Amino acid sequence: MPGQKAPRQIEFPLERAFTFVESGPVLLISTHRNGKNNLMTVSCHASMGFEPSIGICLGPWNFSHAALEESGECVIAIPSASLMTQTIDIGNCSGETTDKFREFGLTPQASATVAAPLVAECLYNLECRLINRDLAASHNFFILRGTRAWRHPDPADTRTFHAVGNGTFIIDGEVIDLRHRMIKWQDCI
Repeated sequence: MPGQKAPRQIEFPLERAFTFVESGPVLLISTHRNGKNNLMTVSCHASMGFEPSIGICLGPWNFSHAALEESGECVIAIPSASLMTQTIDIGNCSGETTDKFREFGLTPQASATVAAPLVAECLYNLECRLINRDLAASHNFFILRGTRAWRHPDPADTRTFHAVGNGTFIIDGEVIDLRHRMIKWQDCI
């Protein structure tokens, strides 16, 4: 409230500060390598343009890293909140030893432009090609460009979920419709 003394800020661990700005929902990255499909959970990503272009962080210690490096393609799948437990568990095992589609009851579907499969149960799937790996060696950051986009025809749950960074998550809630205020972007709504 104006006129009141503001509370003094409390220092926060720098290594967790990325959680302040994680922008989007938790993702599943689908890859295909040597005849094998794989899934990986990713929460560190960035929307980089309207094409769409997406940046994802994927370290060399992850099984999916080599698949993305070699194939130059993947599918970004956006799971609903009802898939939260499976999505988190997918991130806690390796595709080297686990068939994650089978283990977690998910259905791979053929993509149109990449070898990696769509995830049938997810709200959205975006087939992607790797367009820039300049920051991969120094920051584990890959830039992808979407080639085809898909949506679930009749999802039971349309909510997504977001990582807070400490093992907790936020599920999307109430939708606020402010399209009438988007006067500069009327042709987009």
